[in-house]
Amino acid sequence: MSSNIFIGTDIESVSRIAKIINSSKSENFKKRIFTKKEIEYCETKSNPAIHFAGRFSAKEAVTKALLASEKIDSIKMSLIEITSTKTNKPEVNLLFDSNLKMSCKVSISHTKEFAIAFALLEIVA
Repeated sequence: MSSNIFIGTDIESVSRIAKIINSSKSENFKKRIFTKKEIEYCETKSNPAIHFAGRFSAKEAVTKALLASEKIDSIKMSLIEITSTKTNKPEVNLLFDSNLKMSCKVSISHTKEFAIAFALLEIVA
């Protein structure tokens, strides 16, 4: 059995995401990018923009890893869900059907200004 490992990374400006989620485009942006679970999670935080930026960055990193695999041509960000375990460890849920056996891990970090994420995708052939 062979495996293939792919990486993706992304950095986002928290102020850019804050501007979007505080604008008239907020609801459309959230529904297009985030799942209901992600929206509910971020909106419970004292500074939702940091958490939306972190989730957005993680989705971008996962997208980049998936596209690097060349196993898919495109993916809607709403089909990538970033949740948290009871210990606040981020988890990736891929919400699309695939005949591929894959595992994806993600790490998210943020400051008041930036959120960054790194994704590691393993596809077992």
